[in-house]
Parts: sequence; structure tokens; C-alpha cells
Amino acid sequence: MTQDASSRLIGALAALIVVAVVWDAVGSHRGPPPARAPAVAARGPAPDSTAASASPLPQSTATASQGTSTDSGGGPSYLEQLARSETRRRVRASAGVTYLNEIVAESQDSALHRWSNRAADPVRVYIPTGTVANFRLEFLDAIRTAFTQWQRVGLPVSFDVNADSSRAEVTIHWKIQFDIDRTGQTDLEWDQDGHILKAVVTIATFDPKGRPLDSDDVRAIALHEIGHVLGLDHSPDSTDLMYARGTMRQIADRDIRTATLLYQLSPGSLR
Repeated sequence: MTQDASSRLIGALAALIVVAVVWDAVGSHRGPPPARAPAVAARGPAPDSTAASASPLPQSTATASQGTSTDSGGGPSYLEQLARSETRRRVRASAGVTYLNEIVAESQDSALHRWSNRAADPVRVYIPTGTVANFRLEFLDAIRTAFTQWQRVGLPVSFDVNADSSRAEVTIHWKIQFDIDRTGQTDLEWDQDGHILKAVVTIATFDPKGRPLDSDDVRAIALHEIGHVLGLDHSPDSTDLMYARGTMRQIADRDIRTATLLYQLSPGSLR
């Protein structure tokens, strides 16, 4: 090998060594590759903590819902679907015998709402003395009588009508007169599974025409509103207590059959 060839070979090797050193120095300052973000399963929007108020229903009831939960699959499980299908079948089969089918059809969320079984743990009711015009002390006993009449139906719900305001789940309010054609109103709050949590019942002491109401009037109004407290909505039949504009003053057989079936079924959505 000539001296010139050796010099060129040595120069090439030196150049390769320099390139390797530079490449190693650059690579050592790159740092590790960025870590991947973990996969997150979407579960839908978080429930709003504020209850969304529905428009008042005709004649007596306005309801408030806490919303409906959804699971990661975007809907009920197969077993839940089967259970809802069976509930829908029983509701449809009761048409004519009860008005539960009409209640579901007219509801805004296609759901059943009722209390959990409270036979051994009475629902706490606060009945205050009123300060509005035409209030009478006998109105208190009239409301207690209405609760007793519903309790005799045999539903798995009992009431403690002597509860104090701090622990009450049902609260009675007094009002002189409604601005619209009604003498009572019930506002309900339920959880995402359809279990009723609270109720506020407002009862007037004068009817829409300005006639003062007596204790039997108040008992009949309370009887209708307690039907709403239990989860019933309006019946399309004028012979039922729960007819929106009816004058019935006692619980009818169809009211009893409807309430009984409601408390045999699981609450919640039927969709």
C-alpha cells in the first residue's frame, strides 16, 4: 500500500469516528419519547346537581326530576331490558282495570315513580299550622284523615303525620288561593331510579272563585294530592279520585288497583 493510500484510509476512519461521536451526543439529548395518554371510557355527561323542573301538569301536579343516569354501554343491560319489557307488558295488560298505562303514556320521562317500601319506616310528614286567611285548626285533622284513608289501602307505605319540619320528607304548605283553576298542587322530587325522595303539597283555603273551603273540602283536596305523593298521576275517568277536574271525595276502586300495581312494579324508566 502506498503512503498516499494509507493517509486516505486513516483520514476516512478518523472522519467516521467523529461522525459517530457527534451522533451519539445528539441522540443522548433527545430524551425519552412522550408517554401515551391512558384510554378513558366515555360515560356520558355528568348529571346536573340542579333538579330540572318540568312544566306544571294540568290542575294539580308539577314534578321535578334529578335526571337519568347512563352506563358506558349507552343503555340498559340485557337483563334490565328484559325486566322493563315485562313491566311494560304488565302495565299494558292492566288497561281498563287501572290507569297506569295512561300515566306512563302522559309522563314526560316514560317512567314509574314511587316510594321505596316504607311500611316499617314511615314517610315523615310535616303538617304546619297555617297563617293564611280562612285557615282553621280542623284542617290539620282533615289532612291527617286523608293520610289515614290512603294508608288503609294496604300499600307498602306508611306515614308519620307528626314529624317535625327538620326531618320531613313530605311538607304541607298553605295558600290563600291559586292563580289558576286548582285548589291543590304537589311537587315531587325523585332519584335517577324513580324512587320518590321528597314531596311538597300546597293546599288553598279558598277555591278559584273565592269561596272559602271547609274541612271536608280540605280533606278531599288532600286525598287527591296524597295520590300524587304516592306516585299516581291523573286518571282519564271522571269517576276516579285522581281525575284532574273531578269532584270525587273518596278513593275509588280503580285508584286502589292502580296504586297497588304501581307498588308491585319496579320504579324507573320503561324505555
